[in-house]
Amino acid sequence: MEDFVKWLNDILWSAPVIYICLGVGLLFSIFTRFLQVRHIKDMIMLMFKGKSSEAGVSSFQALSIALSGRVGTGNIAGTATAIAMGGPGAVFWMWAMAFIGAATAYVESTLAQIYKVKKDGQYRGGPAFYIEKGMGVKWFAVLFAISAILALSFLMPGIQSNSIAAGMENAFNIPTWITGLFIIALLGFIIFGGVKRIANVAQLVVPFMAIGYILVALIIMVLNIGEVGSVFALIFKSAFGAESMFGGLVGSAIAWGVKRGIYSNEAGQGTGPHAAAAAEVSHPAKQGLVQAFSVYVDTLLVCSATAFMILFTGTFNTVGPDGETMIVNQLPGVEAGPGYTQAAVETALPGFGAGFVAISLFFFAFTTIMAYYYMSETNVTYLFKNAKWPTFILKIVLLVSTFYGAVRTADLAWAFGDAGLGIMVWLNMIAIVILAKPALVALKDYEQQKKQGLDPVFNSTKLGIKNADYWENGYQEEKEKVS
Repeated sequence: MEDFVKWLNDILWSAPVIYICLGVGLLFSIFTRFLQVRHIKDMIMLMFKGKSSEAGVSSFQALSIALSGRVGTGNIAGTATAIAMGGPGAVFWMWAMAFIGAATAYVESTLAQIYKVKKDGQYRGGPAFYIEKGMGVKWFAVLFAISAILALSFLMPGIQSNSIAAGMENAFNIPTWITGLFIIALLGFIIFGGVKRIANVAQLVVPFMAIGYILVALIIMVLNIGEVGSVFALIFKSAFGAESMFGGLVGSAIAWGVKRGIYSNEAGQGTGPHAAAAAEVSHPAKQGLVQAFSVYVDTLLVCSATAFMILFTGTFNTVGPDGETMIVNQLPGVEAGPGYTQAAVETALPGFGAGFVAISLFFFAFTTIMAYYYMSETNVTYLFKNAKWPTFILKIVLLVSTFYGAVRTADLAWAFGDAGLGIMVWLNMIAIVILAKPALVALKDYEQQKKQGLDPVFNSTKLGIKNADYWENGYQEEKEKVS
């Protein structure tokens, strides 16, 4: 099984695929005239506008659900792994992926809003919905939905629960099976409470955990303030092979930076659009911009916090170009992952590191599993007209895979997760490249209405966008009821 998964990952994450991800993000950045720079103010302002309704959640709740998925173990373990395999230069390529990935996140999230539907009294949307409605290719939409359910409910939860269990065992000597049982008990309480409970938990927990983590990183940076110049120089020089020690790792830096960047910020992965579709907004571009900003929060803030803690304290190992020789070995015997961050915090704040990272991992990874369930449920509702029993089965499968992940080996957990992610990235990237036009039209319409001093309102019929059923009928009908 391990050999098969490794073989599959070698195909899914081959060099051409990595460069395609970079190319698509750059293409969308050009087509949107680098909205990730031009509309930063709007991104921030729109986060706090709009209210939830019976059918949908607020923009901030949708952002929180998306960030629940984006901010996970990849921000701690994934960033450390990127440094271990690609050197400090991998951090730069994670930043680059976040910058151009913001445009990709805008496109896929706006498409989710354009083609969302109202089903069983709730907004639903995502790649499966926009593939069917936008491309008109039902089998492709079904393929994505099945792949997403398989990846998000079976393959990927194990990465998150495994990191939680390992962190708790290292910090507090709690057996992995006990941590696993606790995780699924709490997770079951939340997911059996429905979408609203997930949104409410996310909007409370996500800001708290992100701000707390970043504050500790800032404290460590202040305690090592003299290293600022050398750390940034190391990152930039290593990214382009100008640092002699890491000169042979340029290819690895790009590969690991892009792969872990995509895994962490999820731009182009097709997960963020599920939450974006649930938002109650008057124009799809509004939530598209909010979701673009979530990529910045994930990588430029949270991943950078991990990278800075590790690099400012020098607590990391890096493997050489041959994949065996250690060119940096500051932590002999410590595997790439949370151990690097724990050592970093311990160096600056003795007695605090192991517990802090374990608790951070719990919040980061747990909310990600919670988001995985929501996204899986959305795809189940796409596949089945009556989704009551399928969603119940989904809950059980997710809980079982989460527990299993807590007690299996980390290498196998990451291998499964990478395979699941790779399949989704392939399918979603193809779809959003073909379907980009409606998202670009929506951005232009949003900008034109803003210039006229209006609060943008979307009219798909006027813009010539077909099959956007909610915006053709449902949205206008609900506005008429309110008025």
